[in-house]
Order: sequence, then C-alpha cells, then structure tokens
Amino acid sequence: MSRLALSSDELPLFFEERHAALAARLTPEALAQLARLAEARDAAAVARCLGEPLGLYAHLVPEALGGAPSGRGLPADATAIDVRSLVLIREALGQVAPLADAIFAVQGLGSYPIVLAGSDAQRRAILPGVLSGRRIGAFALTEPEAGSDVASLRTEARRDGDGWILDGEKVLISNVPLAHHLVVFARTGAPPRDGGRAEITAFLVDSGAEGVASEPLPMSVPHPIGRLRFEGCRVPDSARLGEVGGGFKLAMRTLDTFRISVGAAANGMAARALREAIAHVTRRRQFGAPLSEQQMVRAYLAEMATELDAARLLVARAAHKRDTAPEKAAGAPARVSTEAAMAKMFATEAAQRIIDRAVQLHGGMGVIEGTEVERLYREIRPLRIYEGTTEIQKLIIAKGILERAAAELPADEPGRDGAR
Repeated sequence: MSRLALSSDELPLFFEERHAALAARLTPEALAQLARLAEARDAAAVARCLGEPLGLYAHLVPEALGGAPSGRGLPADATAIDVRSLVLIREALGQVAPLADAIFAVQGLGSYPIVLAGSDAQRRAILPGVLSGRRIGAFALTEPEAGSDVASLRTEARRDGDGWILDGEKVLISNVPLAHHLVVFARTGAPPRDGGRAEITAFLVDSGAEGVASEPLPMSVPHPIGRLRFEGCRVPDSARLGEVGGGFKLAMRTLDTFRISVGAAANGMAARALREAIAHVTRRRQFGAPLSEQQMVRAYLAEMATELDAARLLVARAAHKRDTAPEKAAGAPARVSTEAAMAKMFATEAAQRIIDRAVQLHGGMGVIEGTEVERLYREIRPLRIYEGTTEIQKLIIAKGILERAAAELPADEPGRDGAR
C-alpha cells in the first residue's frame, strides 16, 4: 500500500491544493520509521521524529511565527493555523501510529496558547524548539476534582512580590514524561460562589522548575501521561500567558481549535479497522466460502463504511468552516464550537462502533493481544473522553442550536427570552 485513504481524497470540495500536496507526503513509506518507533513504544523518539525529519510540527505554528502556510494570508491572521492540515495529519497518524497522533496533538495543545497569548520573548524562546521537536509541551488543565467542570479547578497561583507561587495538582496530563514546558492553568482569584466561574490565569512553567514534581501514570495503551504536583513553585510574572483572569478563555480557544482534529484521529483509526476487517473477511473462509460472501458480514461492512463517510463529512465541514469563516472585528477566527463538538462527538463514537465490529468480524483473533484490531480497540477509547467527553459535546451542541434558534426568533415571539 503506497497511499493512505484520507479525507482529501474522498472530499476534495473541502480542501485545496496545498492539502493535496500534504496528503501526498503522508504515505506509509514516509511514515514507516515513525510506525516502527511507535511499535517499539519509544515515545521520546516518536516525538523527535514528528519534528525532524518529518516536519509535521510546522503545522502547529502559524506561518507568521515560522510555521507552515495557512493559505489565508490576512494581516489579522498572525495566530491562525490551518485546521484542515491538522485533520489530514491526525487522520494519517491515526491509521499508522496512534501513539504518534497523541504526542502530536498534545504538542499542539502545549504550544498554541503561546501562539495566542505569549509575549514576543516567550514565542522566541519556545516555538523554534517546538517546530524542530527538540522541545515538547504539555497542557496542564485537568485536576483530580476538575475535569469537565473547569470551575472546580483548585491549583492556585498567588502573587508574591514580582512573581507568583503555584500550588496544586494536575492529573491525566499527556506528554508529562516528555515535556520540557508546561502550560499551567491556575486559579488567581477567590473561589467562585454560587456556581460562578473561577478567575483562571495561564502560566508557562519549565517542567524542571523547582517545586514541580511529576510521575507517569500507567495506561492500557502506550500513551505518555502523568501527574504533576506544584509545591511552592515560584515563577516570575513574565511567565504569565496573557492577562490575569484570561486563562479560561485561552484554554477554550485552544480546545476549540484542536477539538475538530480529535475526530480526524478517530476517522484514521476507524479507516484502519475497516481495512483490516475487509482484508480478514475476504481471506477467511467459513462453511466453504469467504466470510465476505455472508449477508450479515456484508451488512456490517456497509454500516462501517457509511459511518466512516459520515464522520469524515462532519470533520471536514467543521475544519473548512474554521479555516474559511469570516473573522470577527478583533481579528480572531470565528468560533465553530457547535460544528466542532458535532464532529468530535460523532466521529469518536462512530469509530468505537466501527472498531468494535472489526473485532467481532475477526472472531477470537480479534481479542488476541497484539493484533491490529485489538490494539485499535484500546486506542480508540480515550478519544471519547479527552478534550471534552461525549456528554460535554452534547451540551455544547444543544447550547449552540438553542442560542441560534433564539437569535432567529422575532423579538416579540413567545420563547424569545424564555419567559413567555
């Protein structure tokens, strides 16, 4: 096989020439070294390989800051990255090496807040290393008592002279065993009252700083993840990312950008599972004929292929809208939260079903450790949780469609303000 099946092949209407050129580079041969390193579970080597020689981290940084061209070319676009390129890369990595996909995604989460809110000095210090793969980042938001409920965040940053003191704990933080820098979100105001939102501020912290302790957490998949503890960790005010109190908005804007690509990774895993299933049922003979001739097997394949196409459409639609929608007056890309949530929710849930059917079609061999579909069965499960669970995506979608419906109602129509 010399070419992966990617969304740009199936849905060219959503993509441009530069995306076709990128897809042509993402061949199994080009990614073979990466696949070998991932199979050996050498996360550090995988992280370096994504930077050099593959150069894929360039798509995590805007062209104006040394990254790959976004294709938009607008002066206000200094912080924009091309989400459709992220979609193609993660779809390819999901097919070839899910470990590489996980590292690539979190490299984006751990660097994009610097793109959005970092000072010139922070960008100069961090982004060249991000591009080459010599510097790996982590996005430290989740805590033992604060996952989907960011308002429950307890890690605290208190002022101390001309700096800040960080105390608290973060958990389930990807790339921790590899990270050189951490984007840490901490509460900088009083605890919220009556369900209000905490004042959250983001800080750029060196992973080896005094007062920072880390430990890896074991997982059923080779995903570099861990726990962080901050005990009297002092950072200067120059380590702050953006304004005091601007951390929540910064975190949401980062997640809004990368959430779409989670669906793309799921599509890649689902495509690999479908390919494995087709190969198995055409090769495997039962009752004197290939499994592929059985009516129920064909029905499974039809369902799998249809769900994959539907997921690709939702992901490509969301990425295209993010890349091409008119910008707001402030120069920020238009938010596509509803479309991103739809893409993430449907694609990850569909991939779980597709991979489950691939396991079923393999029979007993589908649950033997080390087979491709068994590995994919474990790899797909975290995607339904991270960057917002399926349940949270449903809330985002419902909020978006209700707000849109309310905005379209005449001012005097019942239901406009929810009080009539």
